[in-house]
Amino acid sequence: MDAELLLAHALGVPRARLLTLDEVPADGAGRFAGLLDQRASRVPLQHLTGTAPFRHLELAVGPGVFVPRPETEQIAGWVLERIAGLTAPTVVDLGSGSGAIALSVAAEHPGARVVAVERDTAAIEWTRLNAGTRAAAGDTPVEVLAGDMTNPGLLRELDGAVDVVVSNPPYVPDDARLPREVADHDPPLALWGGPDGLDVVRGLLVTAARLVRPGGWLGIEHADQQGGALPALVRSAGGWTGVADNPDLVGRPRYTTAQRAGHHAAT
Repeated sequence: MDAELLLAHALGVPRARLLTLDEVPADGAGRFAGLLDQRASRVPLQHLTGTAPFRHLELAVGPGVFVPRPETEQIAGWVLERIAGLTAPTVVDLGSGSGAIALSVAAEHPGARVVAVERDTAAIEWTRLNAGTRAAAGDTPVEVLAGDMTNPGLLRELDGAVDVVVSNPPYVPDDARLPREVADHDPPLALWGGPDGLDVVRGLLVTAARLVRPGGWLGIEHADQQGGALPALVRSAGGWTGVADNPDLVGRPRYTTAQRAGHHAAT
């Protein structure tokens, strides 16, 4: 599949067009060979093509930003399910990276106010690029904010007013061994989460507790080894009910969800 996608990219044609292609021009073959060499040296496919599919979107990606994974599409779908009955919900995506979750929510729920928060100065340029592209295509504009999800002063104006806080935070334990595509090319701020991988999540929970309205929701993606530890951390933080862990499409623990204690009428 990688070879087909790289050949299509080298020739500037859709992948399906390869089925009816009789020959590859010499210049296209040269571009293809160069791309194959880079892929063989573990440069991510998405860095070579410059795009990553996510739900119904094609996002621009490259050096400096975390490449969105298919597994994350599920938590984006979960957010959309939580706000489906709300006319004008507010959603905050903490650690937005390419903007995958935030932009999917804005595209699929046009009435939503969506705020994408990103700390990394390189990554946020990709957030802004993708947000600008989607707004130009007619999607509801996403507000992109430079900030740290663990900052006590972050988004104070939204205290108690957010319907869903969602995050795919840095959660890799410091001693983990990662594939070269990840270790060499994804930005460190998007990966490492301290000795147990949950240091950033601890700060995130403080921010979420302040932002989420009574009856609102929290969703946090995690590593498959954290399906017990992260729900336990959310429970110990207090103020959350219905804490549950959710599997990905192959049954691995993938994201934790919880509802803020109390009640607030849907609007």
